[in-house]
Amino acid sequence: MTVLRYTVPPEKDGCRLGLFLRTQGVTAGLIKSVKYDGDGFFADGRPVRTNEPVHTGQCIHFALPPEQETSVTPQPVPFSVAYEDEFAAVLDKPAGIAVHPTLNYPDGTLANGWLHYLQAQGRTGVFRPINRIDKNTSGLVLCAQNAFAAPLLAASAHKCYLAIVQGTLPLGPGRVEAPIARRGDSIIGRCVREDGKYSLTEYTVLAVGHSHSLAACCPRTGRTHQIRVHMAYIGHPLAGDTLYGGSDAVIHRHALHCGILCFSHPLTGQALRVESPLPADMAALAQAEQLLDGWQLSALPCGAPDET
Repeated sequence: MTVLRYTVPPEKDGCRLGLFLRTQGVTAGLIKSVKYDGDGFFADGRPVRTNEPVHTGQCIHFALPPEQETSVTPQPVPFSVAYEDEFAAVLDKPAGIAVHPTLNYPDGTLANGWLHYLQAQGRTGVFRPINRIDKNTSGLVLCAQNAFAAPLLAASAHKCYLAIVQGTLPLGPGRVEAPIARRGDSIIGRCVREDGKYSLTEYTVLAVGHSHSLAACCPRTGRTHQIRVHMAYIGHPLAGDTLYGGSDAVIHRHALHCGILCFSHPLTGQALRVESPLPADMAALAQAEQLLDGWQLSALPCGAPDET
């Protein structure tokens, strides 16, 4: 059971409990759930209603109510846990594994693997991904461990992807600001089109090889296939990305990896950064193209707009 505790500061003296909790990042939905599905709220150990005032120095605490478990069958699926506490987990997903079950991929997903991981430790829980990546994109996926953490993680998360693109680009920063729409009547494909949704990708070319370039890409909007579409739009599709004009002669999936994920801890506000190095297939291509020198993952920006 996760218990949250807050001490009322002087500037919140006399504030109604419900309003005080909202200023601490507790959503209205969670407040309602604690009232009706949980054990309620307490001030210095005494039960307190949400319309009552709180006072300087009081310790407000409440337990997060139990959540309905994710209805996914636990299955052994390869992934690693890059970070975990009772509020957040960062999972490192190999390429070829879908994040959650769909009609085309009903099992063998990261969700199945996470439930199996919990079961093996005698634990139960939910699978609540904050960011989703394509089945053939590798790298980091941020998950909320409870309803309190979910909106706070979603608001603070920033990602940086490593992409190997075809052709040679100038070293240094660049940006693609072009609207993205569904391509024809395709369910999957996207394209740049004037009537599409506003989309912005900022990138930095880290290294240039004989016929490929390595770029760190930070999407500022969250469109489907955004990096893949934008890089193809400027004439440099991802290696292996046959959907958008890339060749699979040197790698058999689109060469995209979520390598850095930054977020603020939901409870403490501490800035956290999790990294994942290039996976074997992308590293082999980068090595062949001499794209591994001159940069370090730890030196790349996290992806927040003020870091570019």
